[in-house]
Amino acid sequence: MLVRSNLKKELADVSGIVLRTAQMPNEVIDACPNLQIIARHGVGYDNVDLSYLNKKKIALGVTGTANAVSVAEHVMTFFLQLTKNIHLSDELTRKGKFQEKGNLPSFFELYQKNVLILGFGRIGQAVAKRCLGFEMNVYVYDPYVSKDTIEKMGCHSISIEDSLKLADFVSVHLPLNDETKNFINAKSFQEMKDSCVIVNTARGGIINEQDLYQALKDKKLRAAGLDVYEQEPPPSDHPLFDLSNVLLTPHNAALTLECRMRMAVEVCETVSFYLKNKEKLNLQNIINRKELGI
Repeated sequence: MLVRSNLKKELADVSGIVLRTAQMPNEVIDACPNLQIIARHGVGYDNVDLSYLNKKKIALGVTGTANAVSVAEHVMTFFLQLTKNIHLSDELTRKGKFQEKGNLPSFFELYQKNVLILGFGRIGQAVAKRCLGFEMNVYVYDPYVSKDTIEKMGCHSISIEDSLKLADFVSVHLPLNDETKNFINAKSFQEMKDSCVIVNTARGGIINEQDLYQALKDKKLRAAGLDVYEQEPPPSDHPLFDLSNVLLTPHNAALTLECRMRMAVEVCETVSFYLKNKEKLNLQNIINRKELGI
């Protein structure tokens, strides 16, 4: 309560707020009568109440062009590590067991494998571009993106029902909302190949973690890579921590040095341009532009 009280006092006169990972309570927003825009240092915005901002006619900005490359490279790193297990080869070589390489577990190519991208915004498209570079077959599920847009990028539009059955890799790039909560669950895993690798760099909660744990434990999936979790930070006794076929990172896919610099500049520009120079404003970075009539 003391933090909120201090925020109300310190932010009372501001016109714009840059928001990173902290929650922005509605009561703090109410204490800012001059507030015109909140801009997120990133692309997710589940730490602010969008419907309340719409009601108050306050803009919500994101750094939509800054982090696609960084997150896409993180996805490809997951794909490569989870299929190559490079660390095992490194360990064997360091231990002087060079001639025992035949004892290493099988590893696999990305070439000509089927990858399913769930969500085809900037990040999903950046992942698709890199997967095409590996000569993968790229399938996209996104009911809000036209088939023509998907096919122009050399990808295939597909239904969720058909896609899960053929996917060798799945990369999640959906927003977290009522429609996507537990979007990937036990039923989904039953439809996937046992050899499938699934990666989530979007938001925790889109994949049901308990169902994922059970699928990985029962070898119903080859592997998973998670950068995001239902609870962040995840509890120290999280069951996924006990599995060797899951790779975990601390929600840092977009935190390369280059990306942090781009986001810092873009979020400040979004606030500044919205308040003083809308001609320079990238309207695509304003999430609720339609509700605001801009």
